[in-house]
Amino acid sequence: MDYSYTYLLVNFLTVIICFLASFDRRIRFNKYFGVFLLSSTLVALPFILWDAWFTKIGVWWFDSTYTVGLRLLGLPVEEWMFFYCIPFACVFTYFCITRFFNLSWANSLNNVLVFTSFVALSVAALLFHDRIYTFVTVLVTLFTLLYLHFVAKQEWLGQASLIYLILMPGFFAVNGVLTGTGIPSPVVNYNPGDFLGIRILTIPIEDSVYGYSMILWNIYFFNKFLPMAMVKRATKTGPVQLP
Repeated sequence: MDYSYTYLLVNFLTVIICFLASFDRRIRFNKYFGVFLLSSTLVALPFILWDAWFTKIGVWWFDSTYTVGLRLLGLPVEEWMFFYCIPFACVFTYFCITRFFNLSWANSLNNVLVFTSFVALSVAALLFHDRIYTFVTVLVTLFTLLYLHFVAKQEWLGQASLIYLILMPGFFAVNGVLTGTGIPSPVVNYNPGDFLGIRILTIPIEDSVYGYSMILWNIYFFNKFLPMAMVKRATKTGPVQLP
């Protein structure tokens, strides 16, 4: 059986429904494709470099059985696509939910969220500094939360975190396949000495933290550039209302 399109298919299935729904007249997320591409590229660049570094030193590696064979910086082309397809689905979901539902109550928990995360992540960094995937992921997420809360003073952390929890079934489906659920062997393999070894089904627990920080940065830049894009559009079509 030919599995070479597996990773490509995972990316496609992740994004296709959200992409088609973007053109719904009640949503019209398609108007902000440019904003998304700009924001996601800013986030993708450091994460891709991180990914390429870890691949080079053997923290993880990709089974070429499940890819089409094209590589750049040592990463399958499907992995590059991952950093756009996953954020697209998440930012689109965030956009829709916050447009149609009032989740601002969750932002009252921002201080609790950041404090408890700080304690848990700091303890993990101290205890597992010898596990490079765990350690780097923890540091990146600590920086993300502290910067967004105390420096950038973003008020949406609570609702974004709640939406990330809502997206967990999709996370389990995508990362489950990539880590070996339902297929003969994993698409992505991990060096046992570089992470905790705690898995949710087949998914290393670090993946969920890694994904959390990546999505928060995508939302941050999307929210940052969205008003500018809407003002620019308003000058051409007349006043519009922020979602």
